Amino acid sequence: MNPTMLATLSPTHIILVVVVLLLLFGAQKIPALMRSMGSGLSEFKKGLKEGEQALPPSPPVGTNPKSE
Repeated sequence: MNPTMLATLSPTHIILVVVVLLLLFGAQKIPALMRSMGSGLSEFKKGLKEGEQALPPSPPVGTNPKSE
């Protein structure tokens, strides 16, 4: 199987995925699922930002921190 085949989704594929999701979860549960996914994603991004702030700044490229 060609890996680029997986990256190309036609409108027919998208419609099929939406129909399957509707059949599996029902129309009323999908908005709640999307809200929980959105809040999870925002928590993940918030954690990434907090992690970046906690790290010490890296030395500039081309300098040797041991020689200073």
